[in-house]
Amino acid sequence: MTTTTPARTTTRMAALVSEIRTVVDRGLAPDLTAYLVGERLAPHLGASDLLTAEQQEGDPENYRQHVLHAEPDGSFSVVALVWMPGQETCIHDHVSWCVAGVHQGEESERRYRLAPGTDAARLVATEDVVNAQGEVCGFAPPGDIHRVRNSCTSTAISIHVYGADVSRLGSSIRRVYTLPVD
Repeated sequence: MTTTTPARTTTRMAALVSEIRTVVDRGLAPDLTAYLVGERLAPHLGASDLLTAEQQEGDPENYRQHVLHAEPDGSFSVVALVWMPGQETCIHDHVSWCVAGVHQGEESERRYRLAPGTDAARLVATEDVVNAQGEVCGFAPPGDIHRVRNSCTSTAISIHVYGADVSRLGSSIRRVYTLPVD
């Protein structure tokens, strides 16, 4: 993953950040916070004035993370992930609650659960989800193990909101899983 931190924020993104701040400042449970943030994110997805041209640039080698906003107190971050066709993440979970909405294109997600094994733990695929433009999903650890990929033939862009300071952490990924998959 390549990370950039664009300097400019659009007026629409500033409004979205303000809406997210209002939800996060309520101090609700992580799963409820994710749900309410998803409600705020959805109406902005697909809007041509949400991202600058620079914030929509991909990388031919790996998906690109553009940090759009990191709240000064570390309570949340907003990130655009830009995916060229076929690019995907490793199997991973997250450091905090997360909301992801597809701004452009389509993303496929395979979700997993950690299962004990006789010799070692393994991953079991539990669900395959395809999210199209405008769709939002949210989750909170534990139980957030997944892999995401661009499953369409064009560039896909998703907007992610994390309950952590991604600009400081570098990523929202808590752990990468290399266990056998059933």
